[in-house]
Amino acid sequence: MIIQANDKVYMDPDMMENEMMMMDYDEPNKSLVNRKPSLPLTPEDEPLENNRSPHDLKHDTLIPPAKSSIQVLLVVSYMDTTFDSLKRASEKLGFDVTSCETGDALEEFQSKSHDLIFIDTRSPKLDYDTVCRSIRNTKGSQSVAIVAVTKKSDIEKDEIVIPSLLDSGFNRCLIETTNIVQWMNELIQLKHGEVRLLSQQATTQALFAALDKCRDIVIITDDNSRMQYVNSAAENCFGYRYEDLLGRTLTEQLAVDQLQIDIMTARLTRGRVWAGLLAMKRKTTESITVMCTGIPIICAAKVPTHYAFVIEPSTVSIDSAPRGSATTLKRNSIDVRSIGSDYTRRTSLAKLSALPLEAPITKVIHLIAQAQDSAGNNNQLIGLLDKVIETLRCTELYSPQMKADSRTASDEPVASDLIGALISSNQHLTNFASRRSSNDSSVYRVPSAKIPSSKMKMPTHVKDLLETGLSWDFDIIRLEELSNKRPLLYLGMHIMLHFDVPGTLNIEERVLYNFLVLVESKYHTDNSYHNSTHAADVMQAVAGYLERDRLKAIMDPLDEAVSLIAAACHDVDHPGRSSAFLSNCDNPLAILYNDITVLENHHAALTFKLALGDDRVNIFKNLDRDMYKTARQNIVDMILATEMTKHFEHLAKFVNVFSGKTSMVSEHEVSYMFSVFVTFSTYSKRT
Repeated sequence: MIIQANDKVYMDPDMMENEMMMMDYDEPNKSLVNRKPSLPLTPEDEPLENNRSPHDLKHDTLIPPAKSSIQVLLVVSYMDTTFDSLKRASEKLGFDVTSCETGDALEEFQSKSHDLIFIDTRSPKLDYDTVCRSIRNTKGSQSVAIVAVTKKSDIEKDEIVIPSLLDSGFNRCLIETTNIVQWMNELIQLKHGEVRLLSQQATTQALFAALDKCRDIVIITDDNSRMQYVNSAAENCFGYRYEDLLGRTLTEQLAVDQLQIDIMTARLTRGRVWAGLLAMKRKTTESITVMCTGIPIICAAKVPTHYAFVIEPSTVSIDSAPRGSATTLKRNSIDVRSIGSDYTRRTSLAKLSALPLEAPITKVIHLIAQAQDSAGNNNQLIGLLDKVIETLRCTELYSPQMKADSRTASDEPVASDLIGALISSNQHLTNFASRRSSNDSSVYRVPSAKIPSSKMKMPTHVKDLLETGLSWDFDIIRLEELSNKRPLLYLGMHIMLHFDVPGTLNIEERVLYNFLVLVESKYHTDNSYHNSTHAADVMQAVAGYLERDRLKAIMDPLDEAVSLIAAACHDVDHPGRSSAFLSNCDNPLAILYNDITVLENHHAALTFKLALGDDRVNIFKNLDRDMYKTARQNIVDMILATEMTKHFEHLAKFVNVFSGKTSMVSEHEVSYMFSVFVTFSTYSKRT
C-alpha cells in the first residue's frame, strides 16, 4: 500500500516486510545489541531489523496538508479586552485571525476551514452550545480544535460546567485573561497539542480509504474480538453490511469453531502473529475456509489492544456438503470424507496448518492454486493444474515409475528388464500398493471371533488395573509400580491379545510372551525417561488410536500388529543420550550409522536382531516372504519416523498430503499415514 502526500511517498511496512510478518517473535529484539551505548540514533541511521514484532515497527506519520499559518476564528458577541488580547497574541505568533458573531460562525468556518476556534461562553445570551454542535456536524470538523473561553467564577462555583462544555464538542476550556503573554503560551500549547494531533488524526482517513479499496479482506477487532472496522472486501465476501458487523464478536457473526478462535486469540495475546486456515461462515450460513493472518496491535502499555486480520481473497474456498457413509471398507476405495464429518477433519487440519511451518512444496501448491483462480473459464488449464496438484501431493515425489506409454519394453527388452528389476527391487521401500492384505490365506487367523484369553499369570491388582488398559487416562506409572518395573510385558500381552496379534502373525502366545520379555530386558531401567514404561505408554496410546472407528475402517489386522510392535520397540536399548551426543563423542553407533538417525536406526535394527536371533522369540517366523517384507518395512519406517528432528517435516508432509484431498485415499497414502502413526503417539502421552 503506497500513500502520497506533499510530494512525499509513504510505503506501508507490510509491503516491505511481508516475509517478516509470518515469523515467530519469541526471539528478543536483537537490534538493540549493536546500538551505540549513549548516542541516540536518528530514524535515518536506525539499522534495518527484520526480526521485529508488529508493535515494534516504526510507521511514518502522514503529514497534514501544509499551511502558511494557523487559521484562528474568534466567535464573540462583542470584542472586549479578553478577546482583544487573544487576537493580538495570535497575530504576534503569525496566526491568521478572523472574528465574527455567533450567527455567522458556521458560514465563516465553512469558507475557511479554520484550525482553531475560540467561542465566548461567558454570556448566557450567547447560544454557544448550538454554535459548537453545528460546527461539529459539519464535514471536515474532525481536524478543528474548539476552545471555550469561560469565567473563572463559573468554573469555581459549578463543577458540571466543564463536562457539559466537553459534551457539546469543545476540546479545551480556558479561563478569561487580558494578559497577552499568557494567551501566547496557551496558543503555543494548543498548536503543538490539539491542533497537531487532530490534523494528524484527520490524515489517517487516507489509510482507511486505501483499506476500503484494498482487494484483501481486512477486519480489525479489539482485544475481545469485537469488530471495530471491516472494509468493503469483507462486506462483499461475507454478505453483511458494515453496520451489521460493528460491535459484534467474530464468534457471533463470522467464526464457526470457537476452539479455533481461542487458539488464535491465545497466540495473539502473547504478541505473536498467527497464520493459518480458518473456518468461517457467510450471512447465507454457507461455510467457507480462508487463509487468515492475525496481527496483534499495541496501542498502549505492553499488551495487544487490537487485532488486525487479513484474508487473501484467492484463498477463500467454499466448503462442500458432507458425504454419506462409506459403501465399502475395501482398502482401495476408502473415501476420507465419508469417515466421520467433513467439518471435523477440516478443522483438525486447520489447527495443524496454524503452526508456524510451511514446506517449499506447500508454497508451490499455493501458487498453483492461485494460478487456477486466475485461469478464468479456461477449464482445460484448470484441469491440468488439478492433475499437477494431485501429483505433487504424492507421498513419494521422487520415486520412479514406468511411463504408461513407454516403448522401452518393445524396443529394448534388455534395458526394460534391467529397469524393471531396479524398480521392483526397491518397491518395498516406496510402493506399498502391491503388498498383500493380512486377510489373505497366507496368514492364519483364529477361526473363532472371540480372542483367546492370556494364560499368563499375573497379580490380581495388576489384572484389575489392566481392565482400563485401553482408556486414554490409563495410569502407566501405577502399572510400573505394581509390575515391579515390567509394565511393557503385562500391558503388551494385554493389548496385543486384545488385537489378536498372535492370530495375525500365526504364532503361539508363548512366542509373543518371550519376545516382550526379551525386548523389555533391553530397555535400561536406570533411564529416567527412555525406559520400558515410556515404551508401554506409547504402545497404549497407539492402541487407543487403533480403537477409533476411522482407523478401524482403514487399517487391517497386520497394520495394527506392526504398529503395536513398533511402539513397543521404538526406544529399545536407548542409552539415555541423544543422537547428537553420540555423534559428538564418536560413539560406535554413530560411526556405524554415519551420524544419520543414529538411535532410531539402532532401535529398528535391534528389534529384528532380537526377533530373528532365536526361534523361540521370532514373532515373524510364520509369515511368508512378501508379508514379512511388508511388516519389516512398516516397522522400520515407523521407528525411524520417531526422530525428534524430523517431527515437523513429517507433520508438514502429512498436512500437505491430506489437507486438500478430494478423492479416494490410495493404498500408498494409507501406508504413509501409519508410517508416521507412532511418531504422533510418542508426543501425545505424559511419560
